[in-house]
Amino acid sequence: MLNSSETGIIAAIALIAFGILAWGFIRAKPYGKLGILAWFQSVVLITPWLLYFGLLSAGIYINIAGILFLAIAFAGLYIAIGRQLRAMGQEEMIKKKASERIAQEASQEKTDPSIVGNTPSQPEIIPIPEEDLSTIRSIFGIDTYFATETIAYQEGAIFKGNLRGEPEDVHNRLSASLQEKMGDKYRLFLLENPEGRPTVIVLPSRNDPRPMSLAQKAFAGILLLASIATSLEAGGILLSFDFFANPGRYQESLPITLGFFTVLLAHEVGHWVIARRHGVKLSLPYLLPSVQIGSFGAITRFESLLPNRKVLFDIALAGPAVGGIVSLMMLILGLLLSHEGSLFQLPNEFFQGSILVGIVAKVFLGNTLQSPLVDVNPLVIIGWLGLVVTALNLMPAGQLDGGRIVQAIYGRKIAGRTTFATLIILGLVGLGNALALYWAIVVLFLQRDLERPSLNEITEPDDTRAVLGLVALFLMVATLIPLSPGLAGKLGIG
Repeated sequence: MLNSSETGIIAAIALIAFGILAWGFIRAKPYGKLGILAWFQSVVLITPWLLYFGLLSAGIYINIAGILFLAIAFAGLYIAIGRQLRAMGQEEMIKKKASERIAQEASQEKTDPSIVGNTPSQPEIIPIPEEDLSTIRSIFGIDTYFATETIAYQEGAIFKGNLRGEPEDVHNRLSASLQEKMGDKYRLFLLENPEGRPTVIVLPSRNDPRPMSLAQKAFAGILLLASIATSLEAGGILLSFDFFANPGRYQESLPITLGFFTVLLAHEVGHWVIARRHGVKLSLPYLLPSVQIGSFGAITRFESLLPNRKVLFDIALAGPAVGGIVSLMMLILGLLLSHEGSLFQLPNEFFQGSILVGIVAKVFLGNTLQSPLVDVNPLVIIGWLGLVVTALNLMPAGQLDGGRIVQAIYGRKIAGRTTFATLIILGLVGLGNALALYWAIVVLFLQRDLERPSLNEITEPDDTRAVLGLVALFLMVATLIPLSPGLAGKLGIG
């Protein structure tokens, strides 16, 4: 039975959840069928998690099979609704474009389109040479992007106008035409301006990301050596000795270090393989050494421009996906190999430190978690640390993997807001938690800036990617948030 405080918490959570849904419905209603359908899609997305945690709070435990069934069923429904939304949206877009075309054809009788976009009275001096500027203007057309105004911007120019087709197709055609006429001299970006209208920006290729310098590569090497040392120290701490004071005992902590570096390597290989598939160059990783757990992961920079937000999503998700899967497999294998007399003894409170780890441990260890001390295989520790590192890198902030995922799915404006919110949360939690304070400093000084815009910033990832991204963010939360004592008691942990 639930006590009064737990009942009050559940009621408050339910009230907030329904309040948010009602607020979303009120905002969506003025947009008609499209708005209501979009609202319903968001309801479908969060329903399985509301059901799961609601039932868990009420003391009803759903096993892994049930969780997977809920996730797959509602994800399928989410994708189906998304397809219907796109179909309806395309129909509305066709109607709108037809109206614009009729109006444009009527205005062409009075205006010569060949002089539109030249803006001879423009007082600004465009940084692009006039001959190049004329060639760039020639790539635009009434069936792709109808340029109406040219404005100086940094070392290039902004071309205001009207988009006349699907963003991805238009960007591909304009980029191919620019490449054909100007070679590799310029880059064409298709972005949304502050008013939300598609805008073309052309910049010289000399502004492309630069490869790592020799000094930066040397610094990455130093961080690698430091991370190896801190990983050996972390392994020594787990084995109850100080590696820095007893370096000759490195062989004892070496297996733990190798296991942990396997997770880090899997993470970086995931990024590298997908980046290579998309023709994107990545810098060497800058590992973040940590005495507590060996390393907090790595910072990796893009050394080439991204073609679109889908590529940004794929590369950002690949690392946590591979690293997370390897970590989870290590955790499960370690739980299966755990027995009385295993190398490590952990207090049962350890398994209350993470919703995900606690539930997985409950599945494989059962009533053993009620013992004050639980004997576990070293792979349990390595897998858990790998999941923590993966989850920390999935926080929705700046250029962390989670921040890149949010930017890819929802755009730069939302990514900026989630970065600010993450910093606030880390700052508040950091008042009593050194780990949160460390990450607040890392994000604030190293990772707070968003990733630079891709060449085609308008085309959004598909619904499948959106679902995968939200699942990744959900697993991040489930890994970092601990079980409450009440929930842990209902699950038989502790």
